[in-house]
Amino acid sequence: MLEVRNASKRFGGLKAVDDASLSVQAGTITGLIGPNGAGKTTLFSLISGFETPSSGSVAFDGADISGMPPHRRAALGIARTFQIVQPFAGLSVRENIAVGAYLHCRHRDEAMARAAAIADRVGLAARLDAMASGLTVSARKRLELGRALATQPRLLLLDEVLAGLNPSEVRDIIPVIRALVADGITILMVEHVMQAVMSLCDHVYVLAEGRMIAEGTPAEVTREPKVIEAYLGPGAAARIAAEGGHD
Repeated sequence: MLEVRNASKRFGGLKAVDDASLSVQAGTITGLIGPNGAGKTTLFSLISGFETPSSGSVAFDGADISGMPPHRRAALGIARTFQIVQPFAGLSVRENIAVGAYLHCRHRDEAMARAAAIADRVGLAARLDAMASGLTVSARKRLELGRALATQPRLLLLDEVLAGLNPSEVRDIIPVIRALVADGITILMVEHVMQAVMSLCDHVYVLAEGRMIAEGTPAEVTREPKVIEAYLGPGAAARIAAEGGHD
């Protein structure tokens, strides 16, 4: 479904992404992990159209979309969440989600109905008319996910959707993510919560200093010496191995 080929992105003298390649198969959850500052969010921006690659290409369903603006990619079925959640604070949960629904809904009633259905899907049905400004961190994360889902994506880019959540909140949202794939949505996720990466992801890429240093199943990459050195550290790698992942 998605193919990033030898993509690089320069910001002046800084090469945030350096000759990085990845592919995402339809119907899977693919993880993108790595240390802070590795270039993960920049790579997401190249895929979603908020940045254009300095070199290399991005293809979706076999077509080169490297120069396509974000709104056209959204219409094709690519949606993303953002690491720093910024809901429209003066709007309700229903209205925030409806903003995404307007990509395909021409009438307000239709957009509002779709927003209500999606709020139920992400666990916000009871907060439909609550103002976004009063939501907890966990609820804001769910709202961000709901707003992206309202655009009817085929490929969903999740940028640290679990960041800032406590362990019980992480456990609660993992089934929501699994259900999206069961409904036909393909997911590429940036995440630091290794419990979730091990549980959810079919395939994982590891980015460090802008370059891909490893790929494989979650269990394979957590055993990779380069990944342990650049990101996990020996203690975390041993703990993950003891807990077990899925090959």
